[in-house]
Amino acid sequence: MDTLLQNINTPQDLKNLDIQSLCRLSAEIRQYIIETLASHPGHLASSLGTVELTLALHRVFNTPDDKLVWDVGHQAYAHKIITGRRLQFPTIRTYGGLSGFPRMDESPYDAFGTGHSSTSISAALGMAMASKLQGNESRQHIAVIGDGSMTGGEAFEALNNAGVSKANILVVLNDNGISIDKAVGGLSRNLTRITSSRRYNALKERVWNMLGGGTDKGKGRRRHRRVGVYQYLTFMAKTALLGEPNLFEALGFRYFGPIDGHDMDELVSTLEKLRDLKGPKVLHIVTKKGKGLRSAEQNPVVYHAPGPFDATTGLRQTSGHQESQPPKYQDVFGHTIIELAERNPRIVGITPAMLTGCSLNMMKDVMPDRTFDVGIAEQHAVTFSAGLAAQGLLPFCNIYSSFMQRAFDQIIHDVALQHLPVVMCLDRAGLVGDDGATHHGVFDIAYLRFIPGLTICAPMDDHELRNLMFTSQLPDQGPFVIRYPRGQAVNVDWHNEMEAVPIGKGRRLVDGTDVAILSLGHPGNDALVAARQLSEYGISAAVYDMRFVKPLDTDLLDSVAHHGFRRIITVEDGVRQGGFGSAVLEYFAQIGCSTPVTILGIPDHFITHGSLSQLHKDCGIDAESIIAAALAN
Repeated sequence: MDTLLQNINTPQDLKNLDIQSLCRLSAEIRQYIIETLASHPGHLASSLGTVELTLALHRVFNTPDDKLVWDVGHQAYAHKIITGRRLQFPTIRTYGGLSGFPRMDESPYDAFGTGHSSTSISAALGMAMASKLQGNESRQHIAVIGDGSMTGGEAFEALNNAGVSKANILVVLNDNGISIDKAVGGLSRNLTRITSSRRYNALKERVWNMLGGGTDKGKGRRRHRRVGVYQYLTFMAKTALLGEPNLFEALGFRYFGPIDGHDMDELVSTLEKLRDLKGPKVLHIVTKKGKGLRSAEQNPVVYHAPGPFDATTGLRQTSGHQESQPPKYQDVFGHTIIELAERNPRIVGITPAMLTGCSLNMMKDVMPDRTFDVGIAEQHAVTFSAGLAAQGLLPFCNIYSSFMQRAFDQIIHDVALQHLPVVMCLDRAGLVGDDGATHHGVFDIAYLRFIPGLTICAPMDDHELRNLMFTSQLPDQGPFVIRYPRGQAVNVDWHNEMEAVPIGKGRRLVDGTDVAILSLGHPGNDALVAARQLSEYGISAAVYDMRFVKPLDTDLLDSVAHHGFRRIITVEDGVRQGGFGSAVLEYFAQIGCSTPVTILGIPDHFITHGSLSQLHKDCGIDAESIIAAALAN
């Protein structure tokens, strides 16, 4: 059976389709996404919710000349499919395949690379101002941003700038009440008031129809005038019925909506009208995250990125023998913080919209008053934690490593400078696999190591994570950073009684005489594997789990330096430049150690997406790479 989708190779192929055909094409794309992601895991629910919007945008606007920026990019799969990447779509998020996020070097239709939230309005505004300076007044600039991403500070900063810029920019607010977890905060409440006010929405519709909004009458200036009158009257209606204008109008935007984000006819006709309207505009659409797959609609948090599932039933596939699998570091964190908080009433948990991802939802379930999801706002999360600490509480602020990059100044200015006891738990440290370059947590050691007053450590396994969490909440520890990777730890029976770890002290795991392997964090497990295999080559390898990169265990390093090893190897899942290996080399230079040192870590380029085993091999931090370094002359 012929499908419409097989004939869609560029957005130009949408231009002559009628509304009925666009609706049919939406259903085909939605089914293609479901069938593909069932066996090629990716971000499912977000992209299912934006299919109609994607087709409407590309139908109305002249992409790629008109610039379309997708915030984060979780929702851009339909965009990829209709912009020449349909046949490649099954390679999404696989090594050598399509990125899971928009990338400028992947397609001219990807106007801006994304992966972190709240950047789209800033980027689109910059593009709009550039077009204006270059004399192109007709080019359109569209930012598609979710209500979750709109809570990010950069989005507010961009709105504040754009509202007075008179730039030709359209912000499409995709409101589904969900980011990854349920949206939180005052903005979410404000949007709910707008979308749920029956009186306002009924009056808005009547005003639009009275002005001929449902017809094609009135081109150019007349349409512009009609839209302006509509905006003024609905502004007055919102003020009268809701008590105040919404945020966007207060910042200088012309606000339209809310409209049904799955109504193709309304989407196309509204976008066509707004295309002719100059200046900053917001179109508020309401969509259903996970639309088209009942299980995803009912549980959009789980089906944000569900892994393999049955395309017909939606049931997720689980590997057998789950009870014998090692726990995930995230779950160890979730259980342990509850255990610590039950003992220590000062402990509170904070996360910027990653409640489920970092397992703080466990604490939220049993201690809701002591668990804070602050929305997608990493800078605020860190300074909020500092404020809690300044008043005697002990915050565990859990932020993904690559997201903590956004709060660098707050770590220095608000936490470290004031020596406040904030425990910063960096989840997803190291390589994360198929999310790729935007999410690899490989820079944190280098960008934190030079900040005075921080304690920085990394557990090798789940037992050590518990011990380090226990240590961090003891009196007088000051700012404390614990970094750990995504996914499975090592031990199955991890419910050990926690004990304090001496600050700045490593441990020797294996005795050896020929080669010393110094590891930081989870890569120590590969070091143990390498040491066992090296014995088959007649090489005796000692393995040291350093645990702390700041302060370094200089006593242990003195012992290694004077032991007589023919080679010292450091291994880490962070960048080589400025990381753990650099710290060791700096100290050896101070004490005059002449033993050759090989630093294994992430090389000096951005790492692509792929399986962890493939990426570890490519980056030279797996057991085979350690063995090769030990065998080198």
